[in-house]
Amino acid sequence: MTTTCPTPVRERAHESFPVPALVVMACTGFIVIMTETLPAGLLPQLAAGLDVSEGGAGQLVSAYAIGTVLSAIPAIALTRGARRKPLLLAGLLGFLVANAVTAVSPSFTVALVARFVGGAFSGLLWGMLAGYARRIAAPEHAGRALAIAMTGTPVALSVGTPLGAWLGSTVGWRWSFAAMSLLSVIVMIFAKFLAPDAPGQSAQTCAPLSRVLGIPGVATILAVVFVWMLAHNLLYTYIASYLQQMRLELRPDITLLVFGVAALGGIWITGVLIDRALRRLTLASVILFIVAGAFLAAAQQSTVLVLLAIVLWGLAFGGSATQLQTAMGEAAGANADAANAMLTTSFNMAIFAGGAVGAVVVDGVGAPVLPAGMIALTLMALVMVGFSRRAAFPAGR
Repeated sequence: MTTTCPTPVRERAHESFPVPALVVMACTGFIVIMTETLPAGLLPQLAAGLDVSEGGAGQLVSAYAIGTVLSAIPAIALTRGARRKPLLLAGLLGFLVANAVTAVSPSFTVALVARFVGGAFSGLLWGMLAGYARRIAAPEHAGRALAIAMTGTPVALSVGTPLGAWLGSTVGWRWSFAAMSLLSVIVMIFAKFLAPDAPGQSAQTCAPLSRVLGIPGVATILAVVFVWMLAHNLLYTYIASYLQQMRLELRPDITLLVFGVAALGGIWITGVLIDRALRRLTLASVILFIVAGAFLAAAQQSTVLVLLAIVLWGLAFGGSATQLQTAMGEAAGANADAANAMLTTSFNMAIFAGGAVGAVVVDGVGAPVLPAGMIALTLMALVMVGFSRRAAFPAGR
């Protein structure tokens, strides 16, 4: 597949660290993740409001993920040469419309289509945000810039989703989606005035997507993304089942709140260290995943041990997206946007696989064995990171 990219205008000089613009990007990530996970906390209300079963209402999550998987690579391929700020505003406008249509949906079919469209804009935004954040910061601070831009994810998981579920259960699920549209309007206004523009990819460096996949390190990073995030989603998706079947006196919402707060700590550590210790940071995160899985596997009915494991798991997960996107950006160079679109696709395929494989395990042998699967998959990721000393996760950086 070939792509023609217009030659962009010269990028503006980096006079200072662009914190306001990066906060706007973090808010954008918050909207994307919040929109994705919001139905999970509102399944009974959605099912009653749209006259479907709770299983049917769960397909609103699947429709969003399918939209992301199918759109990420084509969307970035078509917009590689476009200037970044108009693209950011277009993506936010897409979320405004998708959530507004969901809020007023007269039927399940309309809501399903709106969710698919939202997922498609998610593929666009996730494919371009990482490169945009790195591009507006000085090269020596690119990793820290990306870390700040990615803080929206753990905040959405720890605070946003529970808050949206509370709002939906209090005043109705439609108001939760309406609030997301209003938030999109607010972020668009701030983006208009605070986010600097940045050029797209120049025609001289615009490689075909098939050649991007062949860049040394890119395929390895994609494999690490899939295996590592599959390990995460295998347990994260069914954390309520795990807690229940282990007979632990922990509520899922409290557990996820602890996880999200720890994830914020993980992304802060990543932001401090990533520009000088990417490989060591990634190895530490993967190893911490394995330790957390071991604690969860050995927890029996120990609430304290489970909480310790959740904290370690959150610390490890918090910076993982930034670490992987930084590794991809450095491996792919000028083709980072296209490579990150592939990363987004791999990430969402892992979400799909985690839900499917986890369902088989939970309904078959039971949720308590999920930590063992988490450990086995993460060990595979550890081996791949460990042997990728040259291109994907270079040593001596």
